[in-house]
Amino acid sequence: MLFPMSSLEARRHTLAHLLSAAVIERFPEAKPTIGPATDTGFYYDFDFSGGKAPGEADLPPLEEAMRSILSSWKDMRGIEVSEKDARDRFKDNPYKLEIIDDILRRGEKITLYAAGGFTDLCRGGHSENPAQDIADGSFALDRLAGAYWRGDEKNAMLTRIYGLAFDTKEELDAYRAMREEAKKRDHRKLGKELELFALIDEVGPGLPLFYPKGAILRRTIENYIADLQESRGYVPIWIPHITKGALYEMSGHLQKYDAMYPPMEVDGEEYYLKPMNCPHFMMLYRSLPHSYRQLPIRYTSTTTNYRYEKSGELSGLTRVRALTQDDCHVFCTPEQIEEEIARMTEMIGEVYRTFGFTEFWVRISLRDSKNKTGYLGDDAVWDSAEEALRSVVKKTGWKYQEAENEAAFYGPKLDFMLKDVLGREWQLSTIQLDFNLPKRFGLEYIDADGGKSQPVVIHRAVLGSTERFMAIMIEHYAGAFPLWLSPVQAKVLPVSEKNTGYAQKVFSELKKAGIRVEMDATNESLGKRIRSGKMEKVPYLLVVGDSESAAKTVSVESREQGKLNAMPLEEFVGSAVEKITSRS
Repeated sequence: MLFPMSSLEARRHTLAHLLSAAVIERFPEAKPTIGPATDTGFYYDFDFSGGKAPGEADLPPLEEAMRSILSSWKDMRGIEVSEKDARDRFKDNPYKLEIIDDILRRGEKITLYAAGGFTDLCRGGHSENPAQDIADGSFALDRLAGAYWRGDEKNAMLTRIYGLAFDTKEELDAYRAMREEAKKRDHRKLGKELELFALIDEVGPGLPLFYPKGAILRRTIENYIADLQESRGYVPIWIPHITKGALYEMSGHLQKYDAMYPPMEVDGEEYYLKPMNCPHFMMLYRSLPHSYRQLPIRYTSTTTNYRYEKSGELSGLTRVRALTQDDCHVFCTPEQIEEEIARMTEMIGEVYRTFGFTEFWVRISLRDSKNKTGYLGDDAVWDSAEEALRSVVKKTGWKYQEAENEAAFYGPKLDFMLKDVLGREWQLSTIQLDFNLPKRFGLEYIDADGGKSQPVVIHRAVLGSTERFMAIMIEHYAGAFPLWLSPVQAKVLPVSEKNTGYAQKVFSELKKAGIRVEMDATNESLGKRIRSGKMEKVPYLLVVGDSESAAKTVSVESREQGKLNAMPLEEFVGSAVEKITSRS
C-alpha cells in the first residue's frame, strides 16, 4: 500500500523496516517476512527457527536499538531491480522469494528500499528522511505474538513483533493510558465480576449464558428496541431456528455464505441452524397476497442466529456463535425507499442518543467494483441500489463515507459507526437495500394498474446483535449503567436486625413502583454491605436505621452524587420512577 511520504502511515511503515533492521542486528539468524503499518503502529513477522527467538524481555533492548539506528536513517529511497538481483539478494530467505514470485505474477516492478545500510524488499510508502520525520518518543515496541505465514495455519508459525507509533510522544502516552483504561473496562472481566454472563467450556465456545442480572439487562435493551419499533409502525413476527437446506439454496446462502453449521438430517432431508433470518421473512411475505395499498410492510423479530465462527476469532460477547438480532425487513415500492430509510435513520439516531452515544456517522458500503463475482444480481440492479443509498444519506444530513468491498452479497448497505467514551469506533446498525432476494423468491404485489410488481426489501438491524451491543455498553459505562438500564436499580440496607421490618416495607414500595430492588440484610457490617453495593455498581443504596424507620424516610447514597440528605420514601420513589421512565 502506498502512502503520502509525510503521512503517519508512511512513518509507521518505515518503523516496521526499522524494527527489522534492529532484529537482524541482534538476531542475525532471523528471516524477516512482511511488516505493514497498522491502525495504531506497525508489526513485522520473523522466522526465528534458525536460532534463538526473542522474548518479552528483549523488547526494550530492541526498541533502544531502533532509536540508535534511526539517527543514521537520513535518507530512504527505493530503486527498481531485476528479478535476478532480487533473488540473489534474498536467496537465503524463502519468504522474500515467495513475495518476489507474487510480484512477478502480478506483473509489477520489483523495488528495494534502503536506509542507513539496511535494504528490504518493499513496494514503498515511507518517510524520505526518517531521522527527521519520526518524532522522539513517538514509537514503542509493544508485544510479541504468534502468526502463521500469510495467515494460513498450514504454513510456518512466525513470531510477530508489534509496535505502537503516533505523531507525538503525547499521543502515544494518551493511547497507552486509554488502553489501560480499556483493560479495566473489559466486558469479559466485568461480566464475571458483576455476574452478567459466562462462557463455559462444557456448553461450547462462543455460546454465552446469562445470569439473572445479565438477562435483565438484555431484556431491558431488547424491550426498549421492540417498543420503539412498534411505535413507528413495525410489526412483530416469529420464525423458527432451523430450516430446510432448500430455503438457503433459494436465498443463495449455501453458495455464498461460509459460516453455516453442517447440516443435520431430519426425515431424510437436510436441515440447518439458521445463520440469517432473511429467507424466513421472504417466505412469510410470499405466503400471503399483497396490494400496493398495504405497502410498506414492516416485519421485525428479535431472534437468535447461529454462525460457525472460527474459534480463534471468538471474543467474549463481541464475536459469538449464537447472536441475537433485532432484525427487520421492510417490503416497499421503489418510491417508498427514501421515506423508509429516513424513518430508520431517525430511529437509529434516537437509540444512540438514548444509550449515551453522541458521535456517530454512516458508511455507505459498496461492492468491489473490480471483482463482482461474489455478488448476486446484475450491474444495473447494483448501480440503482447504490445510487439510491447515496441519495437518501445525503438528504438525512448524517456524516458519511463510501467504502468499496463492504457490501452484503445481495446488496449495498449503510453501516452506522459510533465512538464510545474511550474514543474507540464500533460498527453497530445496518440498513441494506436489496433488489436481488425479492427476485430470487418471486416476491410480488398488485400495483395500482392491477399488474404484478416486485417489491424492494430493506434489511435493518439497530443494535446489530444484542450480545455485541451489551459488550460495548458494559465497556462504555464500565459496568455502571444508567439507572434505567441497571439490572439492580436500588439496594435496601437495614442498619440492624430491628430495622428489617421497615426495610421490608421500603423494599415492597420500590418493587410495587417497578423499581428493580434487592435487600441486603446479611449478617455483615453496614460498612461492608455498602462497599459491596458500590462494587456491584448499584445506582442507589438506601440505608434505613432507627431514625429513618421513625420518620418513614430513607438515607440515600447515590453512585453518581454520593451521600444525599434523608428524604421521604415517597419522594425517592417518585424521583427514581421519573428518571427511569425518561431514561435520563
